[in-house]
Amino acid sequence: KQWYQRRVRVDKLRRTNVQEGEAGGITQQIGATNVPIDNILKECAHLTMPQLKIPGMLIIDTPGHESFSNLRSRGSSLCDMAILVVDIMHGLEQQTIESLNLLKKRRTPFIIALNKIDRLYEWKIMNKIPVEEALKKQKKITRDEFEDRSKQALLQIAENGLNAKLFYENPDFKTYISVVPVSGISGDGMADLLSLACELSQKMLGPQLVYKNVLEAMVMEVKAIHGLGTTVDIILRNGQIKEGDQVVLSGIEGAFCTTVRAVLTPHPMKEMRVKNNYVQHKVVRAAQGIKICARDNMDKTLAGMPVYVAKYPEEAEVLIADANKALKEELKSIKLQPEGVYVQASTLGSLEALLQFLKDSKIKYSGVSIGPVHKKDVMKASVMLQHDKEFACLLAFDVKVERDAQETADSLGVRIFTADIIYHLFDQFMGYKDELKQRRKEENRNSAVFPCRLRIIPTCIFNTRDPIVIGVTVINGVLKPGTPICVPSKEFVYLGLVTSLEVNNKQVESATTGMDVCIKIENIGGDAPKLYGRHFDENDVLVSKITRDSIDVLKEYFRDDMTKENWKLIVELKKLFEIM
Repeated sequence: KQWYQRRVRVDKLRRTNVQEGEAGGITQQIGATNVPIDNILKECAHLTMPQLKIPGMLIIDTPGHESFSNLRSRGSSLCDMAILVVDIMHGLEQQTIESLNLLKKRRTPFIIALNKIDRLYEWKIMNKIPVEEALKKQKKITRDEFEDRSKQALLQIAENGLNAKLFYENPDFKTYISVVPVSGISGDGMADLLSLACELSQKMLGPQLVYKNVLEAMVMEVKAIHGLGTTVDIILRNGQIKEGDQVVLSGIEGAFCTTVRAVLTPHPMKEMRVKNNYVQHKVVRAAQGIKICARDNMDKTLAGMPVYVAKYPEEAEVLIADANKALKEELKSIKLQPEGVYVQASTLGSLEALLQFLKDSKIKYSGVSIGPVHKKDVMKASVMLQHDKEFACLLAFDVKVERDAQETADSLGVRIFTADIIYHLFDQFMGYKDELKQRRKEENRNSAVFPCRLRIIPTCIFNTRDPIVIGVTVINGVLKPGTPICVPSKEFVYLGLVTSLEVNNKQVESATTGMDVCIKIENIGGDAPKLYGRHFDENDVLVSKITRDSIDVLKEYFRDDMTKENWKLIVELKKLFEIM
């Protein structure tokens, strides 16, 4: 039996604190804990339990955005049942809705844990009685708040196309999703959650839980442990693995076959990723989280890929070919862009999760890889220097950056962003992108010509010749210092650059439609100075002298500063200046 849950509830069950050891308190990789039936019965001693036939649970804790879409074992979900955690104080958040849609898509049975009931006003901890009774014994103000917030959560669930009821009011578990109020901190409702998970799994998943002697296993994590060397953590969903088995694993440099030296498991109720004294076995049967030690190449193993066992030497070659083909197809299915960032992650699952996040954020990617960042990865990312410097960077999620890779990046001008939380990686890149955009904006400010049409105010002619100082009304568009001005009605005679703008004797940075402003036009460019009254007069409309290049600069760097009306004026001026 396997069961998906969030970290803090798992910690409460085990009476451990793995959550604080996670990056940012957010689950970043997959964890697994074996919970024997005796521990379940002990936790639920104060409840009326059905007779349990299952030998226990393997609790798999994964990041919400990876849990069912990316982590797979031969095309099927790792988990038999899921628990979706909803914060009663905030309701359904974006990531919760994404997980909900994944569960619906996979048709995975699930329960909803309505978490943080201990945050309700004046909540009294009563974790040794059923949560329904605990709610009845709370103060009226606490019960009222629970009723309001739970109804809001149920309404949000209904808005996402599912019917749900509190588990003790659920008339039909097949029609309605059960919602269990819990607290991962105080433990209220945890026993009810365990009991319901056991009951529903036996009722609804009977045939699915039968042991099959067909190997279904996936590499969870690769890590070096003192005294053991490089080990591989594996989720064993079906079948068995024993000492001396020839296992085929997918690697960074291709699939390989190696011999299992030792099969280890953590003690019951212990998380696989936390340093433990492991128990050694000759053979382990599913479902279990195991750690294997093997003879060689273990440090090159790719997490997130299936594990195969070769019964005969000849079979190993076939399985290696199958593993290589599977990895190639996975990577080939990732649609790359001609221009974009280079992405690197520790596992296939985390890579796909990161790529989905980038896709949703409209960030293009041109190359991907799995494992530590090497010099060759930086060289691939550096290709973007010839196209768009914005994309000449490498996003490294939860992987080590080798020294030679960092040195190469520094010398070539490639930026490497590293983080063990996806959102932090995104923030770093967006910060860099904004910084680069601002720098380019400043570099091209003098080349940007904003569109404007100006009417001369006849009573405001202060100087008729270099510099020309006159009052104008902005008919439409935006006038800024540095704008070149010409007169279309006088054969496009060029007057010069606007060097300053004043309103009520005060300098201003811009003037928009309808504003009256005093401008100084200086003859910069070598032509003979133009004279008001001879070369142009109050009957002429002045316009900004745009070019093909100036329009391209506006599109590339100043799009955010342009309004819809400004773009319309650009179209009109393009026709006037016959710009293609």
